[in-house]
Amino acid sequence: MKAVTSLTNPTVKAARALHLRKEREQTGLFLAEGLKIITEALDQGRAPRILLYGKEAAAHPLLRRAAEATTNARGEVIEVTREILEKISRRDNAQTVLAIFEQKFSRLDEIDPGSATCFVALEQVRDPGNLGTIIRTADAAGCGGVILIGDTVDPFSVEAVRATMGSIFAVPIARATREQFLDWRKSWPGSVVGTLLTATNTHRDAPYRRPTLIVMGAEQSGLTPEVAAACDLNVKIPMRGRADSLNLSVATGIMIYAATEER
Repeated sequence: MKAVTSLTNPTVKAARALHLRKEREQTGLFLAEGLKIITEALDQGRAPRILLYGKEAAAHPLLRRAAEATTNARGEVIEVTREILEKISRRDNAQTVLAIFEQKFSRLDEIDPGSATCFVALEQVRDPGNLGTIIRTADAAGCGGVILIGDTVDPFSVEAVRATMGSIFAVPIARATREQFLDWRKSWPGSVVGTLLTATNTHRDAPYRRPTLIVMGAEQSGLTPEVAAACDLNVKIPMRGRADSLNLSVATGIMIYAATEER
């Protein structure tokens, strides 16, 4: 272990740069904040490349576990100041422990339809909070994976990782172009379900065939015509109040639990 107090230290500068998508893509790394998320990573067999902590966390047993795992994986364990933690996280109330991990994506052909009853595909999602919350919900419901179609927000952005609360390490995440997804979808053995305002089936009474692949579109525009046409079942979530739409993460959560509930 070593101590760093300078904001100009190369490791500190590199950690701060991970707020930029370009830097994350070039390095294949991302930033995670807090012992809860880091512990979730350890439970999934993922050790940090670099572990940064404030002295107030030094005696915490979970930090000792994380430090040991980092050292065993030949990573760095560094004590830093509160100012450095705040600069890296860009928050005044920064977590006392931060970590840098390697990104991990699954290939489409690694998604096993037989491994779960429900999977989620998201097309051109733009909001990192929505994406992170959907990944967390997919994890909670036991979904087998999340597939990102087209130009989506980065699931390893700081904001998205925060919203997953550690589920970024538990749920397989794959990326695909629209064309790749449409070709892969042809072999899907169960229902491919999209949401449509004009659908006749509601999300509760639709005849789902498992494994169910739920396909959701961008926050503003929804699914593109090509992906919507690839769905073999369309459903709607009834609106009974004045609001005519739902937040994407809420709508996706409703769809996930409708598809996974026992019938």
